Amino acid sequence: MTESTKRTEHTGHSSRAARNRASSKWSATVQSPVVEAGEIVRFGARVVGSAVRHPRGYWGEVRDQMYEIVKLCWIPLVISTVAFGYGAPGLQGLNLFSLFGIPERLGSFFVMASVREFAPWINAMVVAGVVGTAITADLGARRIREEIDATQVLGIDPIRTLIVPRVVALTLMTGLLVLPALAFGVVGGYIAAVHVGGANPSVFVDNFFVNATTTDMWGTVVKCGLFGLIVGVVCSYKGYRASGGPIGVGRAVNQGVVIAFVAIWIFNAVYTTILLGLNPDMQVFR
Repeated sequence: MTESTKRTEHTGHSSRAARNRASSKWSATVQSPVVEAGEIVRFGARVVGSAVRHPRGYWGEVRDQMYEIVKLCWIPLVISTVAFGYGAPGLQGLNLFSLFGIPERLGSFFVMASVREFAPWINAMVVAGVVGTAITADLGARRIREEIDATQVLGIDPIRTLIVPRVVALTLMTGLLVLPALAFGVVGGYIAAVHVGGANPSVFVDNFFVNATTTDMWGTVVKCGLFGLIVGVVCSYKGYRASGGPIGVGRAVNQGVVIAFVAIWIFNAVYTTILLGLNPDMQVFR
């Protein structure tokens, strides 16, 4: 075999090895998020199963966690919903309706803009950003200090004692917090329509309540409750599996919030599509 042939074969082996490494790296990049999503779903099923099979013994902690959620979230929630209600659907929607001389119809528009979309979305973002990060940081710190390992050695289930109360409290409280979010979001729209656009206040309110259906209300509350479940499961999972010291905890907090945001957006699109498809009367504006 000549020297040139040997060099050609060596070059061929090197290129195949490089392609195999690139293919393996690409496969790992695609596979890793899918595997982690499956682990999060499995972890969530374990948490929900523990809460449903033995629905006793954790409600005192749930009550305390709900109080903490309200204490931490109500101020940013009020400010955010009023600001978004006034700015995005309020002023922008007012510009459109004023072209037709019907700024009062902004009240019916707010059923779609605030009740169905903006208020639940802002509610979920505030809860994830404030409470979700705190849960991930707390559980992550317990993990790297080996407190969770110590509870397991003592025969105590950390998911039952640390995670189930937090997830249950987030699920219940996120569903309840959407009610003030809806109210203050509509207040922001009211300010834009009445005090900026000169709309008749009573007509604005009448248009809102004529178009707001019972399905809109319970559908939004249920959706936000499920948002809270998603945030609780994702952030608890990232904190529970944290590793690598303080840097690892910070990384887990960042990843938990990002994954929760993405999961909420995807779930919101699917949920709203199904809700509107099953209730076509919701799409009729009166």
